Amino acid sequence: MAISIEKKHECFVGEVSGIDCRHAMTKEDGILLNQALDQFGVLIFRNQLFTDEEQIKFSKVFGEIELAKGGNVTKDKDRRLNVQMADVSNLDKNGKLLGRSDRRRMFNLGNRLWHSDSSYRAIPAKCSLLSCRSVASTGGNTEFAFMPAAYDALDQDIKIEIEDLITEHSLLYSRGQLGFTEFSDEERKTFAPVRQKLVRTNKFTGRKSIFLSSHIGSIIGWEIPEARDFIRELMEHATNRSFVYRHSWSIGDLVVWDNRQCMHRVRRFDDANEPRDMRRTTIAGAVQTTPQIDQL
Repeated sequence: MAISIEKKHECFVGEVSGIDCRHAMTKEDGILLNQALDQFGVLIFRNQLFTDEEQIKFSKVFGEIELAKGGNVTKDKDRRLNVQMADVSNLDKNGKLLGRSDRRRMFNLGNRLWHSDSSYRAIPAKCSLLSCRSVASTGGNTEFAFMPAAYDALDQDIKIEIEDLITEHSLLYSRGQLGFTEFSDEERKTFAPVRQKLVRTNKFTGRKSIFLSSHIGSIIGWEIPEARDFIRELMEHATNRSFVYRHSWSIGDLVVWDNRQCMHRVRRFDDANEPRDMRRTTIAGAVQTTPQIDQL
């Protein structure tokens, strides 16, 4: 059966059928899926009942896996999953619910803010693959916002203003929005801000997008209050419902999204009392969007 893709939103999102992601891909299928990711921004695959090893293998169709280090406050000894997988569940290494006041749970609440995975790294991620192993009875949907459509809808004077702007991204900024500010010196060093261009261009489609995220804390050359107010306005614009798709999860769903073109967030659910087991593989990006301060 040939791969087919059905568009699920006016702007973006394709649902892929005719493929079992647990089986080996041909070179041609791999090229098709990578091109589809550039075109649609988000790809949905149903009924993919992965083992962790199968998910890791399929993920490599999109590139090299980014190790799940430097993006959370979980210690290596407390890790539940292979280091090639990011644990975005609410479970500890024994499969028990994290306590309401658990530091890891508090940190992970930042996933409810609009963000782009790994924009806080000097080389931001290409894409993420999230596999649903168990669902909450209510809530826990994931929303995606398509940044090329948001860019296209900007006034021309705003497009000119943002074209060459450089922002700083850090997990310190996003978690600080929620009042999570108690970091060790080692964590502050790990989460040190990095620079990113505010406007990115997709080489395959030629479309520009706004590289937004809750991880942004400043714009180079701007006073912080003005910068944060401007980013807030851009975020409000970019998450207009006309640019947003909401995914309601079922066990076996795999969703792949392009972090270069999309923001996302998880919606609230009763995570203190109900498990939601989601396992993410992240594909590393290829290049920096702009030189870092130590390269200038």
